Amino acid sequence: MRKITILTSVAAVAMAGCAQKAENVTAAYVSPLTYQGYSCKQIAQEASRVSSRVGEVSGVQNKKAESDAVATGVALVIFWPAAFFIKGDKQTASELARLKGELEALEKASIQRNCGIVFQRAAPEDVEAAT
Repeated sequence: MRKITILTSVAAVAMAGCAQKAENVTAAYVSPLTYQGYSCKQIAQEASRVSSRVGEVSGVQNKKAESDAVATGVALVIFWPAAFFIKGDKQTASELARLKGELEALEKASIQRNCGIVFQRAAPEDVEAAT
């Protein structure tokens, strides 16, 4: 019984420190007023740039989430104290949240200016290309 309690506690600590998958990172608020002075062309160019970066960072974030999940599994099965050293990557997740927020703000600015820009989220790029 004590062994199960210890393993459950270790699993909870390890999972709390793991990096999230990119699709689970929520957008941070970015005010559409940031892009108030942008023309439709500038909004489209900025959206393209931010969307590309979202794809890159999403790929990196997903790779980190996958690595943390594997490390957690190995730590729990082979050497459970190692689970305490799995930390995830809050910096990448934070950047991704900000970028997602920028895309939302750009989309709102586009709508307010009646630009007619269609916003599509970029798929995560291969991590090898992003590094």
